[in-house]
Amino acid sequence: MSQSLTDQHTTRTALVVGASRGLGCAMAGELAERGWSVIGTVRGSARTPLHDLADHRPDRVRVEHLDITEPEELMPLHERLTGVQLDVLFVNAGTTNNEQTPIGAVPTQDFIDVMVTNALSPMRVIEALDDLVTPNGLIGVMSSGQGSITNNTNGLREVYRGSKAALNMFMRSYAARQTHADRSLLLMAPGWIRTALGGDDAPYSVEESTPLLVDVLLSHLDSKGLAFLDRNGGHVPW
Repeated sequence: MSQSLTDQHTTRTALVVGASRGLGCAMAGELAERGWSVIGTVRGSARTPLHDLADHRPDRVRVEHLDITEPEELMPLHERLTGVQLDVLFVNAGTTNNEQTPIGAVPTQDFIDVMVTNALSPMRVIEALDDLVTPNGLIGVMSSGQGSITNNTNGLREVYRGSKAALNMFMRSYAARQTHADRSLLLMAPGWIRTALGGDDAPYSVEESTPLLVDVLLSHLDSKGLAFLDRNGGHVPW
């Protein structure tokens, strides 16, 4: 293990779950450039951009394996991280389908697939790994402005919207149970970004978005309780 991951007194450590590519990988890289030690997770055995990042910054970036939809993989990851104190645990997960389909016409399995990936699995990760986070650390998860019930004025993307609204509710429930901790809890709405999930028509690039998101993440480290924030640090209505 590299010095940066073992010296907890001089370097802060972040675990970014879902960092194989896209926004998750970019956030891992941004944190590493800012002097953080980063552990990023990937699914499967294929090489990913995160592996390239780790090759470029072996002193800062470590690759771990986790498929968040496979709960049996959580405890082995926890065991591999024994002795690591996390200042940030951030879960980046998202999938979508049936974007133009009214919710009543969505096939049951398609609904389950999105809900398990976007809502249930991130909370399983948090519940399984939160004891690795320092008492004054931050636990965050990638939500979406489309998870805002208040802001839903046109429908569409209904399974995705519902999954992110469910994620927000689960995080509020999780926060309500944390009566003894001073941790910061964060739901982040990154905006519509040109990723595999966001598509080519999105107005924001990964390159311009990542520093803003990391700024919001790090600025919230000294806060307490749960916030639902956008890419500029503004509060998103529930």
